[in-house]
Amino acid sequence: MSIFEPLQNTMGYIQSRLIAGRRAQHLVALSSLFNTGIQPAIKDIKPSVSYGQALQAKKEEDFVIVKTNCQRIPGDGSSTYDAFAILDGHNGSAAAIFTKDNLLNNVVSAVPSGLNGEEWLAALPRAMVAGFVKTDKDWRSKGTPYGTLRGIFSGTTATLVIVDGFTVTCACVGDSRCVLDAQGVATALTIDHRFDTNEEERERVVASGGQVARLHPYDCEIGPLRSWPGGLCLSRTIGDLDAGEYIVPVPHVKQIKLSPGGGRLIIASDGVWDALTSEKAAKVCRGEKQPEVAAKNIVKEAVKVQGLRDDTTCLVVDIVPPGRASRSFAPAVRKQMMVMKFLRRTRNKKCSTVAAPMEELFEEGSAKLSERLGPVT
Repeated sequence: MSIFEPLQNTMGYIQSRLIAGRRAQHLVALSSLFNTGIQPAIKDIKPSVSYGQALQAKKEEDFVIVKTNCQRIPGDGSSTYDAFAILDGHNGSAAAIFTKDNLLNNVVSAVPSGLNGEEWLAALPRAMVAGFVKTDKDWRSKGTPYGTLRGIFSGTTATLVIVDGFTVTCACVGDSRCVLDAQGVATALTIDHRFDTNEEERERVVASGGQVARLHPYDCEIGPLRSWPGGLCLSRTIGDLDAGEYIVPVPHVKQIKLSPGGGRLIIASDGVWDALTSEKAAKVCRGEKQPEVAAKNIVKEAVKVQGLRDDTTCLVVDIVPPGRASRSFAPAVRKQMMVMKFLRRTRNKKCSTVAAPMEELFEEGSAKLSERLGPVT
């Protein structure tokens, strides 16, 4: 053995440790990737939003609100949101027109200033309630100039949907429904405030001292259930000054977060929902890549089923995942869903969890909600 061999072995060992150390500096645990700045950047990428609308008028009392690329912070293009609404007036169009002109601004004005994006979304459900109540309050005090005597006593349903990234916040009074179609499942995001179908609302009005009954000429009941005075079929509206204190403007509010797969929103007046179920409306336009064509298909199918008995209005809003904006987007058709279900069953043998189409963040339907949130200024 050479006298230099132990020294050579020692130097070789030190060199190997130095190389291993340098390699270790470049090795990062996989789990740490999800805790670095990479993940927030992925989360911050917003989906794109496209929409289409269709209408067949009968009474000309339906109205639509579409506001895209609104900015929470003026001048900040990263703080955008989109707003969509359908208003279905009755006893004239005056209340619906007033609501169209004022509702969204009242909602946004009710959100405290200086909030970041997450705080803004958390405050939005409360602002929805405040905005609906203020719009009704302002109509009661300022309604006279907006129409004839018949117009003063008009009312309207209102379904307002605000889309901010993958977060969708809905508020509604009346029966203009909003349905989410995602991963082959149609889910109503709103509640119909009709006496015929909503037992809880019937009980609320009766417990408050109101009356709910059908018209009964000649000792024969006809037509839908109505509240008296006023004879309304709906338990919650904006306007309807002659309907008494039992008809309230406090909306049902629901806020959800979509899965990364996005989804399609179908917002329509009762001209659609009197003819089609939520599931049927979703199926009518599944596989249709253009939201405007999808909306036209829904209106066409509704009129085909029961004729043009009422204004029939539909908004279709596609929330398109990042990376798919340049390609056609539409909820899966039935054949595709059968394949997906098979793949999920196969995958579930290895993994017990499957991503849901949405996560519920907030839901409140109580007519006392405005009282619990405090007075509206």
